[in-house]
Amino acid sequence: MGTKLTAKGRATRSRIVEGAAEVLRERGIAAATLDDIMARTSTSKSQLFHYFPTGKDELLLAVARFEADQVLEDQQPYLGRLDSWEAWEQWRDVVIERYEKQGDTCPLGSLFLQIGRSTPGARAIVTGMLHRWQESLAAGVRALQAAGELPADLDVETRAASLLAAVQGGVSILLSTGRSAHLRAAVDQGIADLRRAGQAPG
Repeated sequence: MGTKLTAKGRATRSRIVEGAAEVLRERGIAAATLDDIMARTSTSKSQLFHYFPTGKDELLLAVARFEADQVLEDQQPYLGRLDSWEAWEQWRDVVIERYEKQGDTCPLGSLFLQIGRSTPGARAIVTGMLHRWQESLAAGVRALQAAGELPADLDVETRAASLLAAVQGGVSILLSTGRSAHLRAAVDQGIADLRRAGQAPG
C-alpha cells in the first residue's frame, strides 16, 4: 500500500491476510471468493479494497508473503539456533513433521499457479524466503565451526545451499507422491555428511 498504516490498520490488514490464508487452504484458491474471505474476516467490501485496492491478485500476493513467512516460522525456534548437533536433529524433526502434515498440497505453490510467477513481486517472495532459509542454515554451520565441531575452512555457503536443495528436492517428491521417504533420506544424508566433515582428519 502506498499510504502508511496505523497500528490498528496494520492489525486489520494482517487479520484479513491470515483469514484469507485459512479460507484458501480450506476451499482451494479456485473455489474461494472474496465474499468467503469477507465473511471469515468480518470485513466489508470497502474495507477489503481499502487495504487491497487492486483486488484479489493484490490480496493473493499478500497471502503468498504470509505463507512464505510461515514456512520459516514453522521451523522455529530450531532454525534460528542450529548451534549443536542436537539442535540440527530437532530442526530435522520439525521440518519433516511440517511437510508430512502438509501432505501433497502446497499453499504457496498453489498461490503462484494462480497469480503467476511473472506477476510483479511474486518471484521476489520465493527468492527472499529461500535466501533467508539458506542464511539461517549457513549461520548454523558457522555456529558449529565456532564450537569446534566443523573445520574452519569448510565451504559454509555450499553446505547451506546443498542442505536447502535437499529439503526442497524431498518436498517436491512428497508433493508428487504423497510420501515423505525421500525427504527424510535427503535431510538425514545432508546432516550425516555435515557430521562426517567434522570427523574428517585435519
